[in-house]
Amino acid sequence: MTQHLSHKAFTPLAQLETYWETLRGNRLMPNRSEIDPRGIEQTLEYSFIVERIAPGIARLRIAGSHLSDLMGMEVRGMPLTSFITPGSRRQVSDILEEVFEKPATCSLELHSSQGVNLPALEARMILMPLKSDLGDVSRVLGALVSVGDMGRSPRRFDVTRASVRPIVADAGLAPTIKSSKPVVKTPIKTPVKTPEHAFRETPAPFKSETPRSHAPYLRLVKSDD
Repeated sequence: MTQHLSHKAFTPLAQLETYWETLRGNRLMPNRSEIDPRGIEQTLEYSFIVERIAPGIARLRIAGSHLSDLMGMEVRGMPLTSFITPGSRRQVSDILEEVFEKPATCSLELHSSQGVNLPALEARMILMPLKSDLGDVSRVLGALVSVGDMGRSPRRFDVTRASVRPIVADAGLAPTIKSSKPVVKTPIKTPVKTPEHAFRETPAPFKSETPRSHAPYLRLVKSDD
């Protein structure tokens, strides 16, 4: 996927993809329980986890602050297609099904057209499947990054390009055993402390259309100290 993520501003997408690939090893995909926010501190504001609730429909369980900024509101509990224009939603729904069913990874190139108080905006999204605690493929780890002046919210995007890549596990290798808490190299500067609960999901069943007020909300606070 990284061949489409060359712009420097899209670096968080490549970082998240590398994290997912490292956790995956020679398996089809990592488990949802293996995702540790301390391993992806630099991508948290752009990252999200969605849950498949019906064919072609995935709802945001966890979302970084950049996604809420794009919509101008809290986005937890909303369908992922809320960021997509009506004309491209069917395409994204079909792609989500491929990601869950094949399984596969996907990178999307997105464009939001210029309008009144709406400068043209380019964005990229990546989608990578995860196994739930029950062993089914019902979660996706992803990220959405936009480049340019955001202007007035909400911002929605057309899909200009999509690349879906089926995942193949290496059956010739022994299963890779990975820690649920990946080792993170300590930077020279003191890192921003990330709450351990930042990527935990509310265990209650997802029935209400209104998100729980106490569900975790990601906002990366950067310090220049």
